Amino acid sequence: MDLQYQLKAGSYYLYDLREAPSAVTGERRFKLKTDIVAIAFDRLTGHVHQHGSPARIQSWAAHTRRRLRAAGRLDVANDLVVVSGPLPVDELNKCLWIAGYCRRMFSRLASLPHGKLQRAAEPRGPGFASASSRASSRTHSQSSSWRRAA
Repeated sequence: MDLQYQLKAGSYYLYDLREAPSAVTGERRFKLKTDIVAIAFDRLTGHVHQHGSPARIQSWAAHTRRRLRAAGRLDVANDLVVVSGPLPVDELNKCLWIAGYCRRMFSRLASLPHGKLQRAAEPRGPGFASASSRASSRTHSQSSSWRRAA
């Protein structure tokens, strides 16, 4: 559960939760920013091999399939699946956090909602202040200062 995707302004951002947030901004630096995300996994086990930008993942998968076929491992090469597109962030994060979850996600891929048209999920982990907590603290501080002035 060290890596986490977030959807911000229509782009997928990948964060490493092991890194400490910035002392200045309070936010973590992102590892990857992409408009569409891809994930490569084993169809039978659901094991995630690679994830990131679609061009890199498709290239990795083609190279890996070529090597596996050259080694006579046709069954393993054919089980390597790449899914790309606007995937829901919560499904994408579950693929990273739960072993074998990609297999379940792949079976219901056609019924998944469009990833960029849903409400963005709240970030998890230390160093991520939720928008609702920031808004409530701002509202509380504004209302208390207003009361003092009156």
